[in-house]
Amino acid sequence: MALLAVALVPAALAVASPVFAWLALALDVAVLALCVVDFFLAPRASEVDARRVLEPILRSGVDNPVHLELTSHRKGPLQGEVRDEAPADVEARGHRIPFALAPEAGLLRLTYAVHPLTRGDLRFGDLHLRLAGPLGLCARQVRVPAAQTVKVYPDLTALTQEALALALASEAASERSQRRPGEGREFESLREYHLGDDYRTIDWKASARRSRTMVRVYQPERNQPVLLLLDCGRHMAGQVDGRRKLDHAVDAALRVAKVGLDAGDLVGVLSFASEVRTYLPPRKGHEHLRLLTEALYRAEASFEESDYGRAYDFAFARTSRRTLVVLFTDLLDPSASGPLVTRTLMLRPRHLPVVASLRDEDLRAAATQVPHSPQEAYTRQAAARLEEDSRRTTLTLRDAGVLVVRAPAQGFGAAAINTYLHVKARGLL
Repeated sequence: MALLAVALVPAALAVASPVFAWLALALDVAVLALCVVDFFLAPRASEVDARRVLEPILRSGVDNPVHLELTSHRKGPLQGEVRDEAPADVEARGHRIPFALAPEAGLLRLTYAVHPLTRGDLRFGDLHLRLAGPLGLCARQVRVPAAQTVKVYPDLTALTQEALALALASEAASERSQRRPGEGREFESLREYHLGDDYRTIDWKASARRSRTMVRVYQPERNQPVLLLLDCGRHMAGQVDGRRKLDHAVDAALRVAKVGLDAGDLVGVLSFASEVRTYLPPRKGHEHLRLLTEALYRAEASFEESDYGRAYDFAFARTSRRTLVVLFTDLLDPSASGPLVTRTLMLRPRHLPVVASLRDEDLRAAATQVPHSPQEAYTRQAAARLEEDSRRTTLTLRDAGVLVVRAPAQGFGAAAINTYLHVKARGLL
């Protein structure tokens, strides 16, 4: 900019005298010559190494670090800018970073963050380097081949804070100290009677042997089957809080799966739309969680009607054992609520069905807002009708003994997990 300002002075004076025109031309030629020299002195591609370092599996819904490593082979200092070709469908912050490398600096690591909103495969492109010349007039553009594909899985790191909040707050305080017999629990241990314990838990024989009142402590039964059904039809293609409903459902399903596997239960998964897409029978063990995650990370919602009957028939044609069935679907569509209610109620009383559905807070707000225009009045009427249909479907299911989970996106996973903990603690399965 300084050279440009100096060159413009004789150009402006050239209007008054032709002598200044020759001076301006000489300055222009000098600046052009400096640019050419600076370009040839600029670092070349062979004088710098660049590579991308990131985990092969990223987490959706959170920031994931991406590291760019630069190494200089140049005898002098090296300055420039690096830009990474981040995937177009993710939020990337700081993927264009200036840098400066001294000859003795060695390895330089730069970091930026990507925020995937969905699951699936992400493809990163090449790295682009802009290597500045020593005079700062020109830069050499370099492309470094670095294309790679990584997987994006649901984020399970928030499990501890969200999942076990209810268990630690209420269940541990009351359920464990005041177990009720006859609900299918397994005997765990004996302990001394405390004020407030249920008299029915007193073990009279153990009390007589130890000369003090002892009570039986039970734990929830293990090895019980839990089947997670994931609706991948058109009802789950909409968005809530910036993410698709199916993404929220997959996150919640995998969190329930982890809690169930940690509790010693057998967990399976079935995804479906008009046909069954993925099925893993109930198994136990932490290795099974990896298989469940692999099966669901590519699940996509399609614009077709979901066949609940086909999904139920497929699942229970292979087992007759009493199962906790957790269906992740949407209750806003009145045309689909009829088949959903009919087929779900047919699971009772052999199985215990749970229907988990997202509550759209924006829709609730639209259903109660005061309209200020005809368009807002129509919007309120449509939103109120959807809310009423959902409420009616929920009441029908609950009156028939089906457990229904309705929660906003922020606490959807925690609500589903707490329902599972409630079933286990009460011995409902």
